[in-house]
Formats: sequence, structure tokens, C-alpha cells
Amino acid sequence: MNLYEYDFSNLRLATILSSERITPADDPVEVRHLVLEVPGEQMDYMEGQSIGVLVPGPHDFGDAYHFRLYSIASPRHGENGQSDTFSICVRRCFYIDDVSGERYPGLASNYLCNAVAGDAIQIAGPYGSRFSVPDDSTANLVMVGVGTGIAPFRAFVKHIYEERGGWKGQVRLFYGAKTGMELLYMNDVRHDLSLYYDEKSFKAFEAVSPRPHFDAPPDLEGIIAQNAKEIYEMVKKPNTYVYVAGLSDAARNFAKVMTSEAGSKDVWKADYERLVQEGRYAELLYE
Repeated sequence: MNLYEYDFSNLRLATILSSERITPADDPVEVRHLVLEVPGEQMDYMEGQSIGVLVPGPHDFGDAYHFRLYSIASPRHGENGQSDTFSICVRRCFYIDDVSGERYPGLASNYLCNAVAGDAIQIAGPYGSRFSVPDDSTANLVMVGVGTGIAPFRAFVKHIYEERGGWKGQVRLFYGAKTGMELLYMNDVRHDLSLYYDEKSFKAFEAVSPRPHFDAPPDLEGIIAQNAKEIYEMVKKPNTYVYVAGLSDAARNFAKVMTSEAGSKDVWKADYERLVQEGRYAELLYE
């Protein structure tokens, strides 16, 4: 990630208030929910924005910092209503060197996952506004995500039901993970999103891998296909907004099912282009 693409005029130190593992201790996938505080300063961000984390070096090529963006998982008034706080969702990552074949820890993710309460982290931002909650509370929201792509949707759901309240539009969340315990914020370790299952307008659909021991991807396409008729009917309405986050497969799965439901590539292409032109389709993806 090119440091020079971002504005660093507002660097701050944030203190970690808590770091909670939200996947089971015996699961090989470690994901943590970190709550950070910028004491005495109201954090000014919106749902769907990201915060930049600067990992101190020195690093390769003499870089003083390694920079990484993380989606904010809190609604705009702060984590638990505290305006000087925000949360992020971090998966501990590793990568394989193409030449040596050696396994190396991801710099930013391991830096954050190793941090403990009281540690100071240098941050920048917030950045971006690819996702935004409509002002109209009768708008329909279709959210599709995989892995840590759930973070902005946690912020969305908390905002519309806790901070705004009385959301009248239909809200549909389609979320995939390898196993049930890796359904972040929807498992036995942390179940934030299940708090909203009683809301009449909210429905969540969970997709897991059919063969998790073989690293097969979650069957997101299947769970979307089971609900394709309702989704497509929502998409055709002028007050429906679609958001896709996480691994790029999420966007491909959604497009494949919608193409089938629309009846042809040309029909879905026209629907998709209309959504984009009207500002009702947004993606926040990574490979």
C-alpha cells in the first residue's frame, strides 16, 4: 500500500482499551475485536469508513512505517456510545514467500493481534466513504460479506437500530465463513448481530463451508441463491441499496446469482449499472 496516496496531516495516538478474541481458542483462525480510544477527542467518522494503522519500523526498503487500512466496526457515535472510541476487526494473517516458500507473519495484523490493553497505536484517517447509510429510514439494505468484511455491517446494523431506531426498510445480511464459529459477531464467543434478530425488518442468513477441513469456501452463493427471488425483487425497487464487503468472491457470488435470477447477463448488467449510477451499489473488497 502506497503511503503517499493518503493524507497523514491528522496523525493521532490511540490507546487500546480491549482486545478480545472472537473466534474460539482452539480454532486455527484467530480474529480479534479491538476497541481503541483517542482520549479527549471526539472521533469523527461514519459507518463504512476505514482507519489507517501505522506499524513502526524500520521495514523493508527503509520505510519507517507499514500502513494498513481496517474497516471501522463501530457506528458513528462510538463503541458503546463513547464518542472518543472506535473498534476494528483484525484477523491474524500469514503469507508464503513466492521464492523461498517460507511462511511469514503479516506485519499489521500480527502487530495488532499481539497488542494488549494500554498499548498506544498510531492511527490516521478516517478514510473513504464507499458505504453510506441512506437518510431515508424506509430504504431497503442488502448486505453481502465474507470474513472480516462483516465489520462495516456491524457498524451499519448498530447505527440503524440503536442510534437511529425505528428502521422501516427491509434489511438482509448474507454472511459467509468457513465454520459456524468463524461467523464473526454471530457465534457463541461474540454474538452482537443476534441482538437484532427480533427486529421485524432484519434477517441474517449464514453460509458456512460444506467441507471446512479441505479449506472449501463458504457456500455464500448457495445461501444467496436460496433467497434470490426476494433479493432481486428488492433490487428492482428504487429505494434498495446493495453493499458487498470482504473477499472479492463475495461480489462474484452475488453477481452470478443475480444474473441467473434476472434471466440473462444483459438484464443484470443493466440492473447493476442503474444501481451504480444511482449510488445504490458499493463494494469494499480485497483478494
